[in-house]
Amino acid sequence: MSTPRTTLEQWAALQAVIDRGGFEAAAEALDRSQSSVSYALKRLQAQLPVAVLEPRGRRAALTAHGEVLLRRARRLLEDAAKLERLATTLAQGWESEVRLAVDNITPPELVLCSLAEFSAQAPETRVQLVESVLSGTAEALLQRRADLVVAGQVPPGFLADPLVQVELVAVAHRDHPLHGLRRELTENDLAGHRQVVVRDTGLHRSLDAGWLGAEQRWTVSHLRTAIATIRRGLSFAWVPRDHVTDELASGELLPLPLREGTSRSATLHLVYGDRDGAGPATRLLAGILAGQGRAATRGSA
Repeated sequence: MSTPRTTLEQWAALQAVIDRGGFEAAAEALDRSQSSVSYALKRLQAQLPVAVLEPRGRRAALTAHGEVLLRRARRLLEDAAKLERLATTLAQGWESEVRLAVDNITPPELVLCSLAEFSAQAPETRVQLVESVLSGTAEALLQRRADLVVAGQVPPGFLADPLVQVELVAVAHRDHPLHGLRRELTENDLAGHRQVVVRDTGLHRSLDAGWLGAEQRWTVSHLRTAIATIRRGLSFAWVPRDHVTDELASGELLPLPLREGTSRSATLHLVYGDRDGAGPATRLLAGILAGQGRAATRGSA
């Protein structure tokens, strides 16, 4: 003869009684009768080898064992609720995952604010975020590894909408020898000092955007590593202003006084991997990104 098993409904009744402070409030929260809530708890207690509730005055309180069991039950109830929401999402045709590839010069706040807003509206849809450099972002499109792309380069055959302008500024640490010259700098001045560039993540094409041919070149795999070498006074580079806002404000990093080309502008575009085949989650995220891009443009105007 099999042992009766507890049910999620019984654990939900226990959770409601504890969280709402009594049977009457729990019944109202669960939209059930008070007698059915009481019966669910009696069945739960009968099926467990340890007591979960004990009387304290006019209320029922958790025992020490009950606290442990309810803590685990809360996770199970939340998982069950997520499973039901996911089933509803899938039934409505929503994707279970959206793949987003962004060039690493994309303003961090634009990406993070977009993901936060997307999470609030589509909590059951996972996001796979890939940060790439130069042609690597375009390759994510060509190889169908992304549903949405934020890229500076749009490969042939894809339509794109401008998303945001990124300002790249030539910077070095305030104690860097280039600042010690105390005059306008030329390309010849820069050529005698170490420049750091970020490696193109494309497999089929390697670009050296921004490199001036300095002999003392360091190549790194991520923008944050490049910024770290600049902050240590080991190199100079063109970096997105949005990524070094605090360092520039504090004076730790200073723009190089170039005779020309101190700053550059790059346009990032929002591109669908397959616009016609995009599902509602992909379209939602695209709309949110576009909105954040417009807000960023207004803020910089």
